[in-house]
Amino acid sequence: MQTEDFKQVIKQLTAMSVEEKAVIPCTCHIKQLPSVEALKEIVALVRDIVFPAYFDDKQGDPLFKKYHVGVNVERLSLLLNEQIALALSFEKECDDNTKDQARERMVRFIETLPEVKRMLYTDVSAIYDNDPAVKNYSEVIFCYPVVQTMLHYRVAHQLYAMGVPILPRILTEMAHSATGIDIHPGAKIGEYFAIDHGTGVVIGETCIIGNHVTLYQGVTLGAKNFQVDDNGRPVNVPRHPIIGDHVTVYANSTILGRITIGSDTVIGGNIWLTHSVPPGSRILQSKAVDVSFNGGLGI
Repeated sequence: MQTEDFKQVIKQLTAMSVEEKAVIPCTCHIKQLPSVEALKEIVALVRDIVFPAYFDDKQGDPLFKKYHVGVNVERLSLLLNEQIALALSFEKECDDNTKDQARERMVRFIETLPEVKRMLYTDVSAIYDNDPAVKNYSEVIFCYPVVQTMLHYRVAHQLYAMGVPILPRILTEMAHSATGIDIHPGAKIGEYFAIDHGTGVVIGETCIIGNHVTLYQGVTLGAKNFQVDDNGRPVNVPRHPIIGDHVTVYANSTILGRITIGSDTVIGGNIWLTHSVPPGSRILQSKAVDVSFNGGLGI
């Protein structure tokens, strides 16, 4: 088959359908788009800077550590500057002002790297301290999916806080696809944050999570309902939980709405919670009912 055989199909595919126009009313948003491949390299560079020698064996020699970190920072700055400029032009025409804004945000991000690194090491410590199955810190860095998730999140959150469009969502969705852990980049998460196992965890955009918080698999920190504007569109207002310090939430519990979970609280597994609880609370299920079945299969 030659391209000539598909002329009609190609014509239909390149024309904008009514449905496509409803989603993308003009072509301004598809002139230049950020590169997912470039963003993957950006995260890999941050990973190598934060965890030297773990994923880049060239950094194993302390004598050359500064050199390799410097090279990585330079490469990171070039890639990030380009991708931020593309993200800013995603919303408007690119001009000299856009380029200046991109460089300013890139520099600000590079300056946050020491704090990003510090926070990630507190997360590693929290995972190690909360899981007796861990033999050493290196095992956490190499093996635990939450480390990958938090690397993506902590990078994305810095960019989100700087007002960089689209890139933060791409970064956290990359981690979501890889680990099953869904954290919106707008969520505010304190230090020493741990997720054990992790699959199915959801953390909404306006969540505020304190220090030394541990979540288990399947936990949802979500919205109970949405406010809408005159056009029926959801309004972006605070709608997710506030979690205090030293809180543990066990598997498959769902916490919804702009409620506050007081510090030093433990929430047991499979809990549905839509109201605030004071500090030091213990929220558990009622005792299971033991019912015996005779004959047949199953229960």
